[in-house]
Amino acid sequence: MEQQSSQVDVESLQSSVKRRGNCVDAFLGMSILILFVAVTALAVGGMLVVKELRSELQAPKSEFARLGITDSPYPAYKMQNFAFLKPIASQLDNMTMPWNSVKFFASTSVGSNFQYDQYSRSLKPLKTGIYFMYIQVNVSCTYKCKAGVLKVEVFNKLTCNVELTADVEKTTVSKKCWTVEQLDSNKLVAQMTVPENKLENWALDLNSSGLGIFLVE
Repeated sequence: MEQQSSQVDVESLQSSVKRRGNCVDAFLGMSILILFVAVTALAVGGMLVVKELRSELQAPKSEFARLGITDSPYPAYKMQNFAFLKPIASQLDNMTMPWNSVKFFASTSVGSNFQYDQYSRSLKPLKTGIYFMYIQVNVSCTYKCKAGVLKVEVFNKLTCNVELTADVEKTTVSKKCWTVEQLDSNKLVAQMTVPENKLENWALDLNSSGLGIFLVE
């Protein structure tokens, strides 16, 4: 009788262990599925964010098109919250960078909510708010260039460090930096800083470099 009871207990125990094993397997399978779905969702979300940021960092004409600015008789109201400036000096040196606006249709690339002063080389937002600001730096090596770091900083709000490697051929180094900041009516000034070797034979590409800013809210 005792032997039969022991056999029943063993069989019952084995059955219980088997059921628990099945539950654990089901739980692990469900956890893996949930984890896979979560990772997939994060990946898709990340791709959408990257795609959106890339669209924000397109060339100025693409930015105008994204904002719905077209060649119409009255584009000024759409341009008021946007400004884009191009550099006018290709030399790399310790200096306050000089800029110029770009002609666009019947207007310029500096909206009415901004004010650019060529004498102080400063861009002033006339409206307090959240702004998206970016710098595009394209630097070309003309002949036997030394390595160094080119630094462009805007009003302690945006810093762009461009790593330049020693090169003997004509090459181009590109760097795009951006930020989203709360800005008031303080003037924005871009300061260029070079190392002691002055980065000789490196030159700023005036056509593909620029400073852009627009009001988000």
